[in-house]
Formats: sequence, structure tokens, C-alpha cells
Amino acid sequence: MSDNLLKIQLSYLKELYDQLPEDLEKALPAIRENDVFYFKAFAESCSISPKGISLGGGMITGPIGILIALYAHNARKEAVQLNPIKSFKQIKGSMAYQSAFTVRSETSLVPYVSRIQGCKRKVIEAFDGYENEAASGDLSFILYPLPKLPLYYIFYLADEEFPASVTCLFASNAEIFMPADGLADVGEYTAKKVIEIVTA
Repeated sequence: MSDNLLKIQLSYLKELYDQLPEDLEKALPAIRENDVFYFKAFAESCSISPKGISLGGGMITGPIGILIALYAHNARKEAVQLNPIKSFKQIKGSMAYQSAFTVRSETSLVPYVSRIQGCKRKVIEAFDGYENEAASGDLSFILYPLPKLPLYYIFYLADEEFPASVTCLFASNAEIFMPADGLADVGEYTAKKVIEIVTA
């Protein structure tokens, strides 16, 4: 399985490096050293080279490697337009992935809402994010799993009338940086990393 995923990752990288944009470091954005690009991804240090992708100091072969390669392959000069934020279902081509997104990116975080509130500073700092003090909900912040793909979270704690809930929203132009299926996966793996942080 990992061999097949690595082949997909490397195919994206080959296409990228075969016609390497001169200003890719600005589009990602990243720090460039020769043909290697350094930036942060999923709360870890990341590098891209023709040989593969390193995350957190080790080469990766799984689905996150494909997401990072796809993000680099689709790198655009345009700036992120966070507002107006939109739900996953508002993203073109997302219909087939909506149920999986809800379960893996939002519902999966519900049991951890109180822990997330207690560890919010740790989570925010890990993803180079910031808190939304003016937003609705008991807690809200923006995380950056990838430099141009912010995720806007709204959390409600459980009370006597309602259970806890989590909403994950996207920047208004998120789909120019990643197709809908990739955005769903970004939400899923961000949620997994958040859970890892708050349960460590």
C-alpha cells in the first residue's frame, strides 16, 4: 500500500520538478535552498525535493505525503482570502466527500473538545495559528496545516441541553490551492494531529 502511495507522491513531484516554477518558494510559500523547499506542514517541519518529502525529520510515504505533493503541485501565487469563510459542502466538487469529511474532520474531534480548550495554546502554536476571540462558539481558532490552507474551527462545549460540537470551515478560495478530495483529507489529518497533541 505504502509503495503505491509513494509512487503517486513521486509522480506529483516529478511533474513539479520537470517544469519547476521559478518562484515556487513564493507560491508555497517556502524557504528555498537549491532544489529543496522548506516549510511547515501539519505542525511539523517539512521539506520537498526531487527525491521525496520529509516531515518531522523523516521521509514519508503515506497519504500525507500525497497531500503535500499535491499542494506543491497546485501552488499558486494568489493570496489566501479567508473571508467569507465557507463550509466544506460549499466547495465545488465536494458532494461525494461530505459524509467522510463530517465524520473524520469534525465528529472525530467532538470527544476531545474540553481537552482542546485546555490545550488550545499548544494546538494553536503547533499549527502557527491564532485564536478568534470575536467568533461564535465557546472556542474558535484558525490553524494552518499547510501555508495557504487555513482551517477555521468553531467549538461548542457540552452543556445540559446540547452535546459538544465542532465545525471546520475553509477560506473562500481554498479550492484553488487543493481539489475537494484533498481538502477533505487535509481536514482529516489535521484533526488526527490535533488529537495527537491534546492526548500526548
